[in-house]
Amino acid sequence: MYKVFLSICLASTLALASENAPKRHCTLAQEGAMTIQWKAYKTPEKIGVGGIFDKVSYKAVQKEGQNFRQILVGSSIDIDTKSVNSKNKGRDAKLVKFFFQNMTSENITAKIIDIQATSKVTGKPKTGKLITQITMNGITKKVPLHYIFDQGTLKANGTIDLFDFSANKALQAINKACFAKHQGKTWNDVSIGFSTHIKAVCDPIK
Repeated sequence: MYKVFLSICLASTLALASENAPKRHCTLAQEGAMTIQWKAYKTPEKIGVGGIFDKVSYKAVQKEGQNFRQILVGSSIDIDTKSVNSKNKGRDAKLVKFFFQNMTSENITAKIIDIQATSKVTGKPKTGKLITQITMNGITKKVPLHYIFDQGTLKANGTIDLFDFSANKALQAINKACFAKHQGKTWNDVSIGFSTHIKAVCDPIK
């Protein structure tokens, strides 16, 4: 009975100490540039061809904040499509001439308009969904991106349908220009994503 009493007292003491312990104040800060990735698909077997854009203008709503919402929601991106980079200069030239130049604007813009967390377990990667607003070919659509934050890197990925952006003409043009290599098939769905570094700076424990 005495041991049980001691155990209860110890548990109560630890719980009280935990409640009274000062909470650490942490600030999240975005570091470096934002990288935009894409992957398009060709041939009936749906072979993926990926790349990035070399010229991306990222405007953070604020560089530092207490949570992801404060530093991400409201941030915007402006992509220069002429800077498409698939590590193949011949392919990039065709993408610019036959695909992107068949759209109403040479730039693609996007804005993060909401964030919904699904997992916030301490010590585990954080996951959730970013709602973005993408404008391409003069049309704006909401596109969800699923994100994971792990070891200081935030990665988000999703899919767009080119038909949603009335890019039929551009899709037909690139398919015609690359008909033999694509075996007559260029897919309308494109995987998109971005990655950026976010650093957590916490006050030292006193």
